[in-house]
Amino acid sequence: AFYDFDAGTGHDLYALAYAKAFGVTPEAVMENKKTGDGSMRQIGKVMELALGYEGGVGAFITFGAAYGIDLDAMAEQAFDSIPPAVRQDAARAFDWAEQNKRTYGLAQRTYIVCDAFKRLWRAAHPEVSSWWKELEDTARRAIAQPGVTLACRRVKFRRDGAWLRVALPSGRALCYPSPQILEDKVTYMGTNQYSRKWQRLKTYGGKLAENITQAASRDVLASSMPPIEAAGYAIVLSVHDELITEAPDSPEFNADHLASLMATNPKWADGLPLAAAGFEAYRYKKD
Repeated sequence: AFYDFDAGTGHDLYALAYAKAFGVTPEAVMENKKTGDGSMRQIGKVMELALGYEGGVGAFITFGAAYGIDLDAMAEQAFDSIPPAVRQDAARAFDWAEQNKRTYGLAQRTYIVCDAFKRLWRAAHPEVSSWWKELEDTARRAIAQPGVTLACRRVKFRRDGAWLRVALPSGRALCYPSPQILEDKVTYMGTNQYSRKWQRLKTYGGKLAENITQAASRDVLASSMPPIEAAGYAIVLSVHDELITEAPDSPEFNADHLASLMATNPKWADGLPLAAAGFEAYRYKKD
């Protein structure tokens, strides 16, 4: 999908996400954007951002609020289009959430639709959703078997002493100090992102997937930095997936050339869809 989109022959990726989950065509989603309220594509965007790392109803609420989605209105519009079997499973999930006071204050229909979106996304992305469980299971086994290297698709887990290491495709490793299984949860020592205190933290398959994805993305970006500087572009700043460089104000230094260097695959990521674009300015700004 990324290859086709980058080549200009594929569909809008958020439209594709909605279409894949709901069994409609991407063209129908884009038509909704042009002539309707655009809610289909917006929901597809939130699905991709909220659900890719094992997020559920809570994550959907967070991202829905960030992107201005009226969840109650969305539920009314989407309810009838959800397959009955998925709706029934989501209704059972609401009953459980209500008993355990975990409905997030949502109305029943709204909760059911958000939960159904989660189920539809996972069913449409089996290679992703199955990876979450594989990662957590591998982490648990590695913690219990010090000195043994365990593979999980393109990454490897190994516990040595007080460290659980996850070897990335680049050869770099993520390190989790003092790993333990406590109360049947994978835990390690780290900095609480809210209190900023050093304490024992819990993790799970989806969070491990997020850590690995962000780290591998950083490695892709970093791999292009030496050849970019060798070509005469002085890197002064990086912002998420951006590189900001200073270069002589002459034609041979331009955004297209820089983008081509950024979109060169490192050897360990052969086949990864990469594309880049940029602009020239005398002051840094968001495009």
